[in-house]
Amino acid sequence: MRLRALLETDALGLRLLGGEDELDRTVRGVMTTDLRDPSRYLSGGELVLTGLAWRRDASDSEPFVRILAGAGVAGLAAGEAELGDIPADLVEACVQHRLPLFAVNETVAFATITEHVVRQVSGERAGDLAAVVDRHRRLMTSGPAGGGPEVVLDLLTSDLDLRAWVLSPTGRQIAGAGAPLPAPLGAALAGHHLAATRTGRRGPYRAAVAGSTYSLFPIRNAGRGAVPAARDVRESVLSDWLLAVEADASDWPAARLDLLQGVTQLIAVERDRRDAARTVRRRLAQEVLELVQAGAAPAEIAARLRVAAPVLLPGLGVAPQWQVVVARVDWTAAGTAGGAGVPGDIAGGPVAQALLEEILVDPAVSGPDSADRIAVAHTGEEAIALVPLPAVPAPLPETLDGPTDNAAAPDTAEAPTAQDPALHADALLASVREPLSAGLADDGRLTLGVSAAVHSAEGLRGALEEARHARRVAAARPGRVCAAGHHELASHVLLLPFVPDDVRRAFTARLLDPLRDYDRRHRAELIETLEAFLDCDGSWTRCAARLHLHVNTLRYRVGRIEQLTGRDLSRLEDKLDFFLALRMS
Repeated sequence: MRLRALLETDALGLRLLGGEDELDRTVRGVMTTDLRDPSRYLSGGELVLTGLAWRRDASDSEPFVRILAGAGVAGLAAGEAELGDIPADLVEACVQHRLPLFAVNETVAFATITEHVVRQVSGERAGDLAAVVDRHRRLMTSGPAGGGPEVVLDLLTSDLDLRAWVLSPTGRQIAGAGAPLPAPLGAALAGHHLAATRTGRRGPYRAAVAGSTYSLFPIRNAGRGAVPAARDVRESVLSDWLLAVEADASDWPAARLDLLQGVTQLIAVERDRRDAARTVRRRLAQEVLELVQAGAAPAEIAARLRVAAPVLLPGLGVAPQWQVVVARVDWTAAGTAGGAGVPGDIAGGPVAQALLEEILVDPAVSGPDSADRIAVAHTGEEAIALVPLPAVPAPLPETLDGPTDNAAAPDTAEAPTAQDPALHADALLASVREPLSAGLADDGRLTLGVSAAVHSAEGLRGALEEARHARRVAAARPGRVCAAGHHELASHVLLLPFVPDDVRRAFTARLLDPLRDYDRRHRAELIETLEAFLDCDGSWTRCAARLHLHVNTLRYRVGRIEQLTGRDLSRLEDKLDFFLALRMS
């Protein structure tokens, strides 16, 4: 705002005493002071309000005005409540230093002037930012990205003093101004956002995390990849970005809220642009998947992989290894707890595809374009990812006498394991389980399966089936977000989830109920003894040491177990039956 505008506002009670030629100066803020030297608190452009308590005699006026002029303030307003008329020496000093001087009527409080200036300056800054946002939007929709969301977030910080970040549904930072948002804080904010979105409330949502208040603005994907006029919030809740602003927007004026909504629309345009870049990778994954499922010749699949590898792993030309990840999002019928799924009501494939693309982003790579190595297709209700893995350096050869001269030190022999780039099921979900559980609420489930790495096109069909089997193992477990890996398919763990409940109960009851009843009556701890005996692979001495028992006491307890169950713990078959019964109980 201009100084001239202050004189045109009668409610401020200002009277110009000097500096009429300087009234076009811009006011960027306001400050009240009675310090003799307030320079350390001035940054330039302020309207300074003073009650003249700093003035003891006429000689004090010129040094005070000289300090203000040197700091670049816009003007000085002196109150008449203390001394009545403004001293002539102050008027002369302001004329000398070309500093506009106003007299403030004694009936007007400084707080009134301060409130007016702050409101006007903030409104004008918001208007300036809105113009910049609009200009930036036109640039982004008609040409190059022009710097992306970071430019707009920088403007929010510099012009409106708002710290803001763009986050993915899992809390991963996509863009931000200033210091990065800590990962746990991002995940917590994403969880608040997803939980609030599931309630159907309109944003922005208020969240108090780690002693600070944030306002969370949904960024609706309105581009080519969006679900048109989503019939159900569940169709988009797990794929929409959000804008997190470190402020409480509950008392903001409508103009500022409209401005932030404009910022979210601008970021949505950029999101659509980046989603379009994934189209090529999605198409490559879809083509490879169709060939694999159709039983195409390995040579044909290998040729398609050679086309995909340079896109997914630029610079390598060929991917030495591939992994397959399968994900599925299922929703239960409304109003039921654990009821049957509702296929057809919600298209699960696209939701799982967008979510899997997010989960597979390499956590070691920051920024919005860190998903360049991810190719995800969807078929039916499944999303299937084809993930290329860079080669792992082989350990250096050793001679018969030990390492060669060029070999690394012996303690680096396990380096390939430490550098293993393969995906692991539990690690994929470790940082996203909490926010996604909030978005899935009480009626959604995410299950995910990961295959082993394969080295050729011949292995992709097996890897796909392996990942699907692993996902079914995950689906048999409790919890909203579950995963299983290929290593679990070579274990009894694969079989146990598919044993019918009535068979489980009958099997465990036949073996363990006699022991439980005996423990209940005699406090003999036979179940605990059986678990320890099996954990120690039937070793009498190790088991006795673990239970702090004499070996003879242990032999007595094992004999009692065999007597009550009719089994022989020296036989492998009976040991295996007890082991499975304990696992299923």
